[in-house]
Amino acid sequence: MSKMSRLSKILPIFDWGRTYNQLTFTNDLVAAVIVTVMLIPQSLAYALLAGLPPEMGLYASILPIVLYAIFGTSRVLAVGPVAVVSPVSYTHLTLPTSDLV
Repeated sequence: MSKMSRLSKILPIFDWGRTYNQLTFTNDLVAAVIVTVMLIPQSLAYALLAGLPPEMGLYASILPIVLYAIFGTSRVLAVGPVAVVSPVSYTHLTLPTSDLV
């Protein structure tokens, strides 16, 4: 097994990145703008629902996307915070430790 083949198994971006072209980049750029317009206010709101500072919502939405771009095996996937997790997180963060048992 070649060194590049082993690296591609760990970091799939090296596998699909070889076929990435200008058209794909343009399409991804348009998608990124659309997703960003929706993701920023959504992330801020979810963080507030969870009882966290708004900037935490941005971290929770940006980091998974970047990590999946590097380590993920599919070129099409939606990742990020979801509405159901926010109230559950808030409840967990605001309950006294003794109530969690």
